[in-house]
Amino acid sequence: MNAMTFDAATWTRAGEAGLDEAIALRRAIHAEPELGLDLPKTTAKVKAALAGLPLEIHEGSSTSGVMAILRGPANGRTVLLRGDMDALPLIEDTGLAFTSLNQGAMHACGHDTHVAMLAGAARVLSENRDRLTGTVMFMFQPGEEGWHGARFMIGDGLLDPLPDAAFALHISPNMPLGVFAGRTGALLASSDKLRIKVIGAGGHASMPHDAHDPVPVLCEIVTALQTMVTRTIPVSDPAVITIARIESGTTDNVIPEDGRLWGTLRTLSEHSRTKAQDGIRRVAEHVALAHGLRAEVEIERGFPVTVCDGRVTDLAARTAHALYGEDAWVTMAHPMMGAEDFAYVLQKVPGAMAFLGASPEGGDYRTCCALHSNRMVLSESAMARGIAMHCAMAEAMLGGDLEL
Repeated sequence: MNAMTFDAATWTRAGEAGLDEAIALRRAIHAEPELGLDLPKTTAKVKAALAGLPLEIHEGSSTSGVMAILRGPANGRTVLLRGDMDALPLIEDTGLAFTSLNQGAMHACGHDTHVAMLAGAARVLSENRDRLTGTVMFMFQPGEEGWHGARFMIGDGLLDPLPDAAFALHISPNMPLGVFAGRTGALLASSDKLRIKVIGAGGHASMPHDAHDPVPVLCEIVTALQTMVTRTIPVSDPAVITIARIESGTTDNVIPEDGRLWGTLRTLSEHSRTKAQDGIRRVAEHVALAHGLRAEVEIERGFPVTVCDGRVTDLAARTAHALYGEDAWVTMAHPMMGAEDFAYVLQKVPGAMAFLGASPEGGDYRTCCALHSNRMVLSESAMARGIAMHCAMAEAMLGGDLEL
């Protein structure tokens, strides 16, 4: 392993020194979670945390996102660090002293820690501005939970001119505390929403032969979709179709006129994504037609595949080793089928995302509540490592540690 050119001790000490401030910011954000693209309270907290630092603040028209820019004394590369800000539509059940005050919203994906770590890194890097051989962009992004916030910020021109490289961290309670993990290539899946409507003809439950019953057709489509995946999509380039909601009818003795399916499609390549989308339409329409009914298929394209550049991923691994030793990084054997809109940034810029283990104290990371659980809790101490990792990656990406 090549030695890193930065002083690891500087960043590890700074991460620990900034932990209390990060915890305070994280708890303030956690207590007032917001959903979607417009997060006025969260954005205000971010701006307050950045106040007084030598940063240029840029905002767009489509979201309440913030791009803060720190220019080093040398005019070299530009690199981007990203933290997402929005919460999930859940009712929190953690019992934390700083539990959500907004009924129906909760930071169940750790975005509150992402903001706190990124703001902490902005402060530390500002205090060490003379070490930077270029420019650092801090991307505080709303609307990650299905709202395409990164795409909107890109559309608003907040990434122009494009940085030379990008990096993001995602906290995880289901990893050992303080360990980083990532991989080259596909890290997370694409995610598309499926809506299938089957249209038939209603009738009396005692005389189904006089009707065109959509209910058994809906059920047949669900099972046929699973067969289509296993028989047309290779396991080496997988697709996952989940039908999570079926709706039809009003009572027990009336055959309904129509019914609906809702679900998601997740893939690890555009090839499998296109093939699966075509298969969904073909299966739904032809199964319905075989029974004399009609199917309407709507597929809402979501986030693309999150693809990590090997050079930046390798740098993240070497940086984690330099900061915290050989056990601080784990190379993931396979991708995860969750999705991330940091994928939009990685379509434009070579970069990588890594996970940071934050299993709660006294718990077992293998069995504790996962991301998106309304009982999910984290170890806040992991944020010290997240701050240090952001800072070290910024310096390393700006300097000679990353060949682009």
